[in-house]
Amino acid sequence: MMIESTGYEVVDLGIDVPVETFLEAANDPEITVVGVSALLTTTMPAMQETVAALNKHPRRGEFKIMVGGAPITQAFANEIGADVYTEDAASAGQAAKALAAK
Repeated sequence: MMIESTGYEVVDLGIDVPVETFLEAANDPEITVVGVSALLTTTMPAMQETVAALNKHPRRGEFKIMVGGAPITQAFANEIGADVYTEDAASAGQAAKALAAK
């Protein structure tokens, strides 16, 4: 909702989403940002795997990867190769707005 309020159309892939689903979604030429969130520390390895796969995607230069969630930090986002880290939903909306302005 916070990202949609900035004018982005959001495609919610759901929870416990396999890496392959993210890769398929990233094939869409209209995708400019792929967001991944984790609410538990136990899901952080899956986020790392997803971001690693997205970083190898053929369209990688055409979209940004935004990560966030309760256990995520800027250091972790940097470590896994995400482009943008946000602390909360409001920050995600502002980050999406900033990306759209570029």
